[in-house]
Amino acid sequence: MTGATLAALDRVLEVTVLLGRDMTTSLAAEGLTVARTTLLWRLRAAGPSTQRALADALGVSARNVTGLVDGLAGAGLVTREPHPTDRRATLVTPTARAERLLEEMAAGQAQLADQLFGGLAPDRLDGLVAALDEVLERLRALVPGGAAAEETP
Repeated sequence: MTGATLAALDRVLEVTVLLGRDMTTSLAAEGLTVARTTLLWRLRAAGPSTQRALADALGVSARNVTGLVDGLAGAGLVTREPHPTDRRATLVTPTARAERLLEEMAAGQAQLADQLFGGLAPDRLDGLVAALDEVLERLRALVPGGAAAEETP
């Protein structure tokens, strides 16, 4: 292990901490948690889904998803509706309020991306993305369930 590899890991860990802190703070201002927001992003990508499908996609228990959906429904961000073909299942659907909130979050992400990377020369940005892709591929192989993280926004 070289000093450069340790320095790289230190930088990645610091970025992780800072982004995590920023995300937690901004979500809390909206009355959300990371887990609830992840579920909303999944619904945005997949459309109305059963709780079972959400649990499978997020890699959590059905009970965990029930709690997340209960909280989101209580906040007026999702509804539960009868499944059109399976009377035993319920579809979780984002509300118009959730759609607006997700649009605002997407705009915020675009703004942050521009603030962080907008001043980098295109070749440096391409190199950064390529290097991070390699690191992510290795990390996904090392972390149990890491391949599932590929699908989570």
